[in-house]
Amino acid sequence: MRALLLILAAFGMSGIVSAQTAPAAISPSDHVELFNGKDFTGWTFAMKNNSDPLATWSITNGVIHCTGTPTGFLRTVQTYANYVLTVEWRFRKVTPTANNTGVLVHMQLPDHVWPRCVQVQGKHEHQGDLFLMMGAESKEHKGLNVNTPIPLHGGPNEHPVGEWDMVKTICQTAPDGTGTITAYVNGRLMNETTECTITNGFIGIQSEGGDIEIRKMCLDPLPN
Repeated sequence: MRALLLILAAFGMSGIVSAQTAPAAISPSDHVELFNGKDFTGWTFAMKNNSDPLATWSITNGVIHCTGTPTGFLRTVQTYANYVLTVEWRFRKVTPTANNTGVLVHMQLPDHVWPRCVQVQGKHEHQGDLFLMMGAESKEHKGLNVNTPIPLHGGPNEHPVGEWDMVKTICQTAPDGTGTITAYVNGRLMNETTECTITNGFIGIQSEGGDIEIRKMCLDPLPN
């Protein structure tokens, strides 16, 4: 027994029994740049079949490139609550089977494809749909099938393929302890859901077929 304990001490219990614990959520009081324009500091990955993430995600000239295959995600190592998230991205090209991505908020552990979270849809011509994923729920989603989104208000508001889109997501905890998530695309209100059962978590971007670039990801405090 003593020999076994020495072995465990030498290698670390985390190497024998893997467990993930999320850090306490931060509500930003000032502007936060999530992407530093140089590398993936502050980020981690989860890819289907444990594929090499750096074969999917890369950075060139201050821009993140995601090939879209295989499926998976890039996420922050820190959790957040009560913020305005801005993502500027574009499709490099679009085909009928390679046209999808998404912004993931309130992501929960464990890391797997896909986690419990709320997805602001990034699919071409559907940016702004809201998906409640893997058991997350909200007032507007109740009664919908698991893979059915809360549809965006009106038609799409995306720029042509190759031009930059700005997706702004406002995440706020209501007085009753539930969450409200509001999505804007290029300045137009696209969607909102209330009484969400998750109110904080990691922030991520999907690799889901779309050949995309991302030039900015940042947080700001909620407006007064």
